[in-house]
Amino acid sequence: MTLAGTVATGPDLLRLVAVPVFAWTAYRDIETRRVSSTVWIPLALLGAVLLLWDARLAWAAGGTAWSYDFLVPTAISLGLVVPIAYLFWWVGGFGGADAKALLVLAVLFPTFPEYALGPVTLPLEPTRIGAFSFTILTNAVLVAVALPVVLAIRNAAAGRIAPVMLVGWPVPWERIPETHGRLLETPTGLSRGGLDLDALRMYLRWRGLSLAQLREAPERYRDPATLPDEPNPPTDGAVTADADIRGDGGALEGAETETAATAATDSQGVPADDPWGAEAFLDDIEGSAYGTTPETLREGLEVLSENETVWISPGTPFLVPIFAGLVIALVYGDLLLGTLL
Repeated sequence: MTLAGTVATGPDLLRLVAVPVFAWTAYRDIETRRVSSTVWIPLALLGAVLLLWDARLAWAAGGTAWSYDFLVPTAISLGLVVPIAYLFWWVGGFGGADAKALLVLAVLFPTFPEYALGPVTLPLEPTRIGAFSFTILTNAVLVAVALPVVLAIRNAAAGRIAPVMLVGWPVPWERIPETHGRLLETPTGLSRGGLDLDALRMYLRWRGLSLAQLREAPERYRDPATLPDEPNPPTDGAVTADADIRGDGGALEGAETETAATAATDSQGVPADDPWGAEAFLDDIEGSAYGTTPETLREGLEVLSENETVWISPGTPFLVPIFAGLVIALVYGDLLLGTLL
C-alpha cells in the first residue's frame, strides 16, 4: 500500500513471508495432496496484525490514503474474495486447503504493496481496483486455465494423441502406488470419471496387498473369498500415510483359490457376485472413499491388473496456481486487468 510516497512499508515487507510458506504448501500439495490446517493460523494472525497496522498508517496519512488506498481495497478483499473462496469450497470447486489459502490471502494482502528493487518498483502493473488478494485470485485462475493447454502441448509433442490429452498423461503401472490423481481408463475405453488413486491405495491397504501382488494373481483376488478376516486400516489413501499392514491380503493357503460356491458361503458373509470385494470394502470402511462406487473400483482394478501403462489425470491442486498467482502479482501485478484499467 502506498502511503505519502513511501515504498515498501513495514507491513509490506513482513507480508513477503507468505512467499516461502506458499511455496512449501504448493510443494506439499503436489507430493501428498495433504496440507495441515495449522500452517494457515500464523499467516492469518500475521495478516490481522498487519491489517490493523495498515489502518493506523492510513488514518495518520488521512485523505485518500484512508478512504481510497485502504478502505476500498480492504472492503473488496474481505467482502468479495472471502465469499468467493467459501462459495467455491461449498460447491466442491476448491479443496479445504485452497479455500483456507484464499481466506488467508484476503486478510494478508488486502491492499497493493510496493517494493523497491533498484530503480524498479514492483509490482510493475498495479490496477485501480487496488485489492491485491483479488489480483492473486484472478492470476491463479488464468494459470489454472493455461495448465491444460500446456499438458496438451506436452502430450502432442510426445505423439500421445487422445481425447483426454488435455487433462492427463500415461504412466507405467509401477508408478501408480506413488502417484496422486484419477484413473482415466475403464475396461471399455477412456473416461473422465475413473478411479481416484487415493481410493485405490485405501483398498489395497485394507486388503494388505500391493499392486504388484494383485497383478500377479488377479483371478485369485477377484474372488471375494480371499478378503482378509481382519482387514487393515485403510488410512486416508495418502502416498505418505503410515499404514499398519498385516498379512498377505487374505491370500488363501495353497496354490488354489476357493470356488464361487465356497465364496458364497464365506464366513464373512461376502457375496460371490462381489468381484474384488469392492462392495465389502466400501461397506466396511463406513465412509466415502473419495466418492468411489463399487463399480468404479472394480473397473479400475480390472484396468490396473492388465494394462502396463494407464492414463491418469494428475489433478494439479489449486494451491499451485495460487502460489504462481502470488508470485506473478508481486512481480508483474494483474495479468487480467493490468493493461485494461
